[in-house]
Amino acid sequence: MHDPFAMRPFLGYNFGAYLGHWLAMGGRRGAVLPRIFHVNWFRRGGDGAYLWPGFGDNCRVVDWICRRVDGEAGTAAETAVGYVPSPGSLDLSGLAPGLDWEQLFALPRGFWEREVHDIRRYLTVQVNRDLPGALLSELEGLERRVAAM
Repeated sequence: MHDPFAMRPFLGYNFGAYLGHWLAMGGRRGAVLPRIFHVNWFRRGGDGAYLWPGFGDNCRVVDWICRRVDGEAGTAAETAVGYVPSPGSLDLSGLAPGLDWEQLFALPRGFWEREVHDIRRYLTVQVNRDLPGALLSELEGLERRVAAM
């Protein structure tokens, strides 16, 4: 779903104005905007098995997120779609051998090309001319970075 905050069905006013209000918060004195992280716990490898062990091990990623927000998680690798944990920054102690770090954090170009297309289509249909310029700029930047992958 490409709905920021999964709020679209519950909005009582213009969706573009709603997004604009969120963006305007960043300009308020003393405002501390939330950091946004995306996790796909259900990503599968070429063999069809889940890449991440899941359940209780999810706390390892949440720990990394909290340490990242607090400036304690060390480095993160910049990618076309954002930052991912650098090797060694996630606590993997005690996990069964075989976690494929490279595949876990791979960015399949075809997937991201479709994803960017779907995001643009969603925002065009749901927000259209009311889309805040800052969001359009972010989307165009994402399109350029994905095209350059």
